[in-house]
Order: sequence, then structure tokens, then C-alpha cells
Amino acid sequence: MTYVATAIGYPYIGENREWKKSLEKFWKQEITEDDFVKQQKEIRLSRIEKQLQLGLNVVSVGDFTNYDRVLDTAAMFGLVPQRFNWQGGKVDLSTYYAMARGTKDAVACEMTKWFNTNYHYIVPEYEGQTLRVTENTLVKHFVEAKAAFDISAKPTFIGPYTFIQLTKGYDRVSKASFVLALLPLYTQVIKELVAVGAEWVQLEEPALVTSLDKEEIQLVQEIYAQLTTAVPEAKIMLQTYFESLSAYEQLIQLPVQGIGLDFVHGYQDNMNALRQHGFPADKVLAAGVINGRDIWRANLAEVNATVKAIEQLSDAKELWIQPSCHLQHAPITTKFETKLDDILRDALAFADEKVVEIAEVVAYLEGKESTAISESMKAIEALKNHPIRNNKTVQQAVQTIEQVDFERNTPFTERLTIQQKALQLPLFPTTTIGSFPQSDEVKQKRNAWRKGNLTTAEYNAFLEQETARWVAIQEELDIDVLVHGEFERTDMVEYFGEKLTGFAFTENAWVVSYGSRCVKPPIIYGDVALETPMTVKETVYAQSLTKRHVKGMLTGPVTILNWSFVRDDIERKDVTYQIALALRKEIEALEEAGISIIQVDEPALREGLPLRKEHWSAYLEWAVGAFKLATASVQDETQIHTHMCYCEFNDFIEPISALDADVISIETSRSHGELISSLQHNPYDKGIGLGVYDIHSPRVPSEKEMLTIMEDSLQVLARNQFWVNPDCGLKTRKEPETVAALANMVAAAKTLRQQIEQSV
Repeated sequence: MTYVATAIGYPYIGENREWKKSLEKFWKQEITEDDFVKQQKEIRLSRIEKQLQLGLNVVSVGDFTNYDRVLDTAAMFGLVPQRFNWQGGKVDLSTYYAMARGTKDAVACEMTKWFNTNYHYIVPEYEGQTLRVTENTLVKHFVEAKAAFDISAKPTFIGPYTFIQLTKGYDRVSKASFVLALLPLYTQVIKELVAVGAEWVQLEEPALVTSLDKEEIQLVQEIYAQLTTAVPEAKIMLQTYFESLSAYEQLIQLPVQGIGLDFVHGYQDNMNALRQHGFPADKVLAAGVINGRDIWRANLAEVNATVKAIEQLSDAKELWIQPSCHLQHAPITTKFETKLDDILRDALAFADEKVVEIAEVVAYLEGKESTAISESMKAIEALKNHPIRNNKTVQQAVQTIEQVDFERNTPFTERLTIQQKALQLPLFPTTTIGSFPQSDEVKQKRNAWRKGNLTTAEYNAFLEQETARWVAIQEELDIDVLVHGEFERTDMVEYFGEKLTGFAFTENAWVVSYGSRCVKPPIIYGDVALETPMTVKETVYAQSLTKRHVKGMLTGPVTILNWSFVRDDIERKDVTYQIALALRKEIEALEEAGISIIQVDEPALREGLPLRKEHWSAYLEWAVGAFKLATASVQDETQIHTHMCYCEFNDFIEPISALDADVISIETSRSHGELISSLQHNPYDKGIGLGVYDIHSPRVPSEKEMLTIMEDSLQVLARNQFWVNPDCGLKTRKEPETVAALANMVAAAKTLRQQIEQSV
């Protein structure tokens, strides 16, 4: 058997976020386009050099991007919406970033979650455009790597079926023409890659692990039959990840030369499929045996046993050993993590360490001696016995949860009347999602405090000053329900993790969330508990400055779970319930302190869904349960809000309603029409705030633009249901654009109130 060490893809941000810094300098016009292009090339090549040094036999190109890889594919095929006034030819950087971020006159393309991850991709829009290959960047990057390192890299890009599934704008009739227009472009790109010497072309098809009906299976078969017939000389690696291959018996016979399977997240089903149906002897099997989405050191004894089992069950002519998915979901290297608990640090593996693990597995399979197996087992065992993982009080609390702990005292319809009387809010109350712009001064003060150059008293005084300033701004804007601004917080999960037991924090473990936005997910490595209140002081201070209601702002248990790197030694449900019980205590403390509106954000609730719908119910039972466990103990007068990001409302309305939150706000500004249509077919009976403008773009929408969204919403929402807010937090925006946009938002809400009053 031949073994090959490879990776589906490798992170592109750089060890010190060089990619992000270069990108943002270019946006600010601090560097020229030529300098930007040069810097991006240097980063691109440095990644390849490192992977080769770490022991990979085959590296990928095309796993790098200037913003988003789905957007790259759309731009390569000329899928540019008309509103961006593209004149054809190569999609220049100005048009490319306009699609991603919007302009003064054009709304950005919609952004949504990449399958069940916290990464956001740009949604391609098909408007019946004449499609063509505008520039084959894959050829450029392949030739670039060959010249620099004398290698034949593996070009990779989003496969045709997945790209079709991710694109919006077509219906059943126009879908056929879209597919027919797309396939010749894939053919051209692959032919050009073969012409310059590419031995393999990798097509990433994560959509093939979702639930597929007969029609979709047939479409996949037709796509690959046409593609491989058109380019018989190409060796295609069809790469799946995030779950087991759907319709294994049919799709394993696709006329491609290799198929990649996830033996981490899809382990059970993929192994069962191998036992029942085997694997074609004429194909290469790329086995994803190292978890590409977590940060834990692999038990190499178990990994090697898995590979041996795969080898025995399949007739594959060659085995590629690789991560379970693209490594962009993991930080780059542990080498900068000098402040972590030694036992924890020893049990970690980021992207670089995972590449080394792949090389070590191949070395073992080839009969080379190594201490790697015993070292990995020793590190894992040491963490298992760590005191932080053996808090008996926390474990007992989870075991003694009862059904009554999940239920509010009174049904929503009765609570609504009670809350309206207690809160005395106008029609269409205006609010924001929570955070306000974190200026350079805010960041500088925080850094100075953390470095010891600013005392805690001085830092707290500054935070109070900034909170007071923004409370005054909100009052001047005449916003109805205020927030304290969250100036003390870095990341919405990291902040809470720092105040709970069981969490650890890294110095440089960055991953991309969207665009240039990078986050450092906390590590949940032990039992979680609340020792002292986390938000009461700041919220009560803000409330003391105004007679208007100030919302308490918390991150929900499922989002804390899904936006962290989570321990893998106990069930995720149990970890989430630990977090929920800690938040329950915090919510009770806020309520006792006089806070009447408490927002518990769950933007990551949907992304935790299994990719197969048949597996949804088990996840939703405990995920919805965790939110209710955290919030159910409040009095009827206390109004519970929540917030969700880029939620496909139409197929998620029942779980949203089951949360039993009094008000939910949803990001809908980039896809408002779709939500209105959804609400027409799936009415919602609780309070709802439809995000009336997109905070991910620097543009300031007009009062008229937001009023139109509000008026449309009244077609499907009762007046007393409808709240008015931006579609997400405002931390990443600048102050002038924030104030201008909020002023227009409030003006639009007031205009709508006047229209209602005049119509009565």
C-alpha cells in the first residue's frame, strides 16, 4: 500500500495574522494595490514552504483567498450581480471587495455560515448572467508554487454541486440553465490546470454529506459524468468533509479517480459504509483521520488503528492520510502559547501540529520507528486526570436537573401583557444588539491595562466614562431600550469564559470568522462554574445613568459552546448544561439588581445542527433545553431577548419558538425579502426584531431604505410583535457611521409610528 501525507487546505491568515493586517491596510489605502498583491503572494508561498518542511508529500493551492473562497469561485466565473456595475473582463479587486462589503450605492452580497461552522461565506447570486472564466487563478497559483518549490501541487476549489447548492437566485426552471452554464467553466478550469502539469485536481464537495434525495443524487451523477467525460485526462479527487458521505453506495461509484472521506465527524457511518459496500479498487481513498476542526492532540494509537481498519475494509489502491477537513478552522501553531497550563498545552495540536501528526501517521504506516504514539497517549491521560476536569459539585448539579428547571412560570401570551404593562414601551421599540464601536482608544486602554501600564482603577474609570458617553448618545438618538456598550469586552465568548471556571485562553490562536475578522475561541477544558457575577456591575452602572431600560447582555450557552474549542472527553450536551447553570445564576443576579430586560444571545444555535436533518431532533432537544435552563427561572415581568445570526428562518421556526424567548432579533438585512416570504408561510407568534440594516458593511442606509423594510415586515407581523434594531452588534463599526445609521433607524421607526397613528 502506498501512503501519502497531504492536507485538504491550510490556514491563510499567517502566524501573526499577516494576511489580515495586509488586507486592512489595503482597505484603508495605507498600501498600494501592487504592494498588497506582493504581500499576499509572500504569505501564500510561505504557507506552502512550511507545510513541506513539516512533512507533507502533497500540498494544495487554491486554499488561499483574498477574502472568501466561495466568493473567489463566483468571481472566477463572472457571477457578479448587476448592482455592482461590473464591465466584464477580470474581476478587479474593487468589484471583488464591493461584493463582499458593499458600497455606498450597492448592498453587499449576503453572508451566511459555512455548513455547521462559525466561518461565514459570501453567497453567490445568479441573475441569469452570461457566465465565463474571467481569470483562472488556480493556474496562476499552481505555476507560482511549481516555480518556487519545484512541486506539482494539488489545485483545490469548491466543487460544482456544492457551488450550485450555495448559490441563490435560481428556481427549479432556471436551475437547469445555471448548471448547464457552469459545467463548461469547470471543464475549462480543469483542462487549463492539466495543461500546466497538475496531476490531481481536488473538488471540494461538502454538500455531499447533507441529506440528498433521489433528484439530487441524480444531479450529482450527471454533473460528474459530464465533467469527467469532458476532461478524461484529469485526475479528480472528490473531497467530502464535516460528515459521512450521503448515498454512499451510489456516489462511491462516481467516475473520479479519488474520493476523500471524513473519518472523524463521519466515522461511524463511513466505516459502516466501508463494511457494507467496500471501496473501489481503481480509486484513491483520502482518509480524514486527524480532526481538522478542534485543537486537541490526536491519540495516534487510535488513529493508526483506524487507518489499518480502513485499509482492511477497502480495496483502495492508495491511501492519502489527511485532516478531516480544511485546516482553516484550526489556529496555526501552538509555539506561541507560552502562558498555558503545561498539561493543557501538551495536549494541544493546532494546524502545524496536525500536519506533523499526519506525517507521523504515514511514517508509522511505513514502518518507521517513533515515540509519537506513546507521547500522545501520555499527554491525553495527564489532561484526563487534571483537577479542573473533576469538579464533583458541577457534575452533580448537571445530574440532578429536573424538567421543571426548563419551564417559565407563565405562557408567553400571558407574559406579554404583564411585560407591556411593566415596561411601558412604544410601538416598534428601537434598540441595538449590544455592542458599540470599540475605538482605537478603547483597545489601547485595554492593552495598557493588561500590560500593567494602566491601573485597574484607571481602566474602570475609563470604561465608566465611555459607557456614560454612549448612554448619552443613545438618549440623544432617542433609542427606546439602551445597552451599556460592552467596552470592557473583547470577544462575546472570550469575555464570559474569562470569568468562568474550566476555560483557558490563548495568546495567538486566531481563526477567521468572516472576511478579515479573526477571533480567538476560548478552550473549554474543564468543568464550568460561576464563582462571581460577570456583568452586573457594568449593567447596573449604565442603568443608573438613565430612566430608560438598559438590557443586560449575555452570550447563551450553546453559542459559548459552539464558538469555543470544546473538551472531547464528555458529551457536548453535558458541557452545555454546565454553562447554562452558570448563566442561570448570572441572570438571576441581574434580575435581583433591577434589570428588567435581559438578552441572552444564541447566534450559533443553528450552526450546531447536524448536517443531516434526520439527526436534528437529538441536538435541538438539548440545545433548546440549555437556553431554557439558563433563562427559565426569571419572573414574568422580566423580558428575555435573544439574537441569532444568518438564520434560515423558514426551516428553523419551530426551534426558535421553542426557546420561549419573549423577543428574538435576527440578521435579515441582506435577505429581507426571503424572510418576509418565510413568515408568510410560517407565522411567528412572539416578539421579533428584524435587523433593518447590515452592520457588516460600512455603508449608512437611508431612513427610506429602512422604512421600506419595516413596512414590508408589517405584512407578516403584528404591530406589538415588531422591534427595530440593526442586524448585529456594532463593535467593528466606526462611530460616525454608527451614529448616522442609528439616527436613520430611529427616524424610520418614528415615521412608521406616525403612519399607524394616522391610519387609526
